[in-house]
Amino acid sequence: MNYRRDHRSSKSALFDDFDKLEGGGLRASSSFSHEIKEHDNDKAIDGLHDRVAFLKRLTGDVHDEVESHNRMLDRMGHGMDATRGIMSGTMDRFKKVFEKKSNRRMCTLVIGFVVAFLIIYYLFRMLRYVRG
Repeated sequence: MNYRRDHRSSKSALFDDFDKLEGGGLRASSSFSHEIKEHDNDKAIDGLHDRVAFLKRLTGDVHDEVESHNRMLDRMGHGMDATRGIMSGTMDRFKKVFEKKSNRRMCTLVIGFVVAFLIIYYLFRMLRYVRG
């Protein structure tokens, strides 16, 4: 019987040691899990940092592009203003020409000759196309 007591005591000691190991294992697993979570958080933070850096570069590029387009539009606006000035000067000259009857007749005569020339030119061109 002494053998059974020793066997039972060694068996209970074995399971007690196993329980201690299992409890320690849980604690180790818990700390390991915590380290894994911290590592995952660090990876996520690094990923967010990379995304923020990318977005910062992207917004900088967009800003540069917008500034470039604004300069181009300003140049176009100044060019349009200059063209508007030239056109208004030309229209003023046409008004002066058409205010007098003699000038109006002269312009009508010139326009008539130009139209007649274009009609004759296209007729001869069509005749050459038909013959050739």
